[in-house]
Amino acid sequence: MEESMQTETKVRPESGAESGPRSPSCTLRHFACEQNLLSRPDGSASFLQGDTSVLAGVYGPAEVKVRKEIFNKATLEVILRPKIGLPGVAEKSRERLIRNTCEAVVLGALHPRTSITVVLQVISDAGSLLACCLNAACMALVDAGVPMRALFCGVTCALDSDGTFMLDPTAKQEKVGMKGQVVESFSLPPPGLASKHLACGVPDGVQQK
Repeated sequence: MEESMQTETKVRPESGAESGPRSPSCTLRHFACEQNLLSRPDGSASFLQGDTSVLAGVYGPAEVKVRKEIFNKATLEVILRPKIGLPGVAEKSRERLIRNTCEAVVLGALHPRTSITVVLQVISDAGSLLACCLNAACMALVDAGVPMRALFCGVTCALDSDGTFMLDPTAKQEKVGMKGQVVESFSLPPPGLASKHLACGVPDGVQQK
């Protein structure tokens, strides 16, 4: 599956810098998704937004340790692994936001006393990483056949130093002159039903003014 937005923007993943202007500002970078890439997880997917890339694997529903068992629903765990090094405070914060979103749509009551684990591996970070993680997680859950009341998606929204609204900022744009930034996640229900706002998070390292 592959979807693309009309834009002439190119991003260098090593710096997160755009090689050309993106206009208008309320557009997304090119994005693409591929499912069923890994053999060991029950479901997997890669998601690409510009040059930000995340690989997701879903394990479960499976047996859960007694100390983590919840009698009336599945235990949902999210593990985010950075491209280099060990997970830090930023990864733990993102894990919490992703878990909150997944718990809002996964029908955990259908699989009580089990575990569902979402493992996210950052391949490259050229900006809007949390939104890319959310989208990768959703596609991997679908590939694993985990029951959900709706699909969900994430998008990064920001204000630059001039007060201009921007979607899907690059890493360079995130670091230079941002007044504020949030990541919004929304459910995507079946046709005929309204979408629902699920969560709102502020990525670590972004100063709110």
